[in-house]
Amino acid sequence: MLLGWNLRLAHRVVAVFLRLGLVLALLSTSGCAWLDGYQRQLIYRPTSGVPADFTGLRAGDERYVVSLPGAGAPQHIAIWWLPHATPDAPTLLYLHGTFRNLFENMHKIDALRAAGYSVLAVDYRGWGESSPITPSESTITQDAGMAWAELKKHQPIAKKRVIYGHSMGSGVAVDLASRLNSPMDYGGLVLESAFTNFTDVAHASGWLASLINLFNRERFAALEKIGQVQAPLLMLHGKRDDTVPIHLGERLFAAANSPKQWLAMDNAAHSDLDLVNPALYQATLQDFAASYLAIR
Repeated sequence: MLLGWNLRLAHRVVAVFLRLGLVLALLSTSGCAWLDGYQRQLIYRPTSGVPADFTGLRAGDERYVVSLPGAGAPQHIAIWWLPHATPDAPTLLYLHGTFRNLFENMHKIDALRAAGYSVLAVDYRGWGESSPITPSESTITQDAGMAWAELKKHQPIAKKRVIYGHSMGSGVAVDLASRLNSPMDYGGLVLESAFTNFTDVAHASGWLASLINLFNRERFAALEKIGQVQAPLLMLHGKRDDTVPIHLGERLFAAANSPKQWLAMDNAAHSDLDLVNPALYQATLQDFAASYLAIR
């Protein structure tokens, strides 16, 4: 009797998921804008606005906006220009991940500056003070390209330009780097808590994320693009990362061209590498700059 009950329950569960899959498939194939927007909100979780406790940047730092070209309602992205005290310091383009905007990433930005880098940081549309939209892979990569154009204005020496991405930002960084040439355009690529593609992250996150991913068109397929990157590469990953499992970072690193450097940090999770071991974090970034970004 118990076996029969279990079989009936299993059949009902399968039927529910088949119906759910059919509904999602019909909505997806019919081009339902609501479903597409809802999926992107779930994936990216953009956070707009300025925190009430924000007291401003340091003296000499700048916050400004850049307007995007094109028809329709005007849109803009927010840029932070954070120069290092050393005038000839390398300059890093900071590309953040999902959910947290620049205001919520201050500790990591400060750590990168402490490691000897000037930083140009961007909030994609949907985050921070940028235009409040539901973002997509297309809008995010477009915004990264606009930010790259701003970085070049602040750092005229290509060898001293660095592309940095954390979490989702690693996919944005690989996409941008794959469309540029090194050393003519930039000197190095730094990826923290990086992944292969959204599909692999979804599979690692469980059945529900995998189901949603079946109807998701957002990919950030870094594994397909990393082979086009010829710049020196530094990758950092926390051994306790349960958001992007370290094996995904290892797969991406294995597919990358040399020269490349890998740091797996003990006791670190997804977003706290700079906090768990600040000395090691900063020393690794400093060594990378000394090895590959110095002008000889």
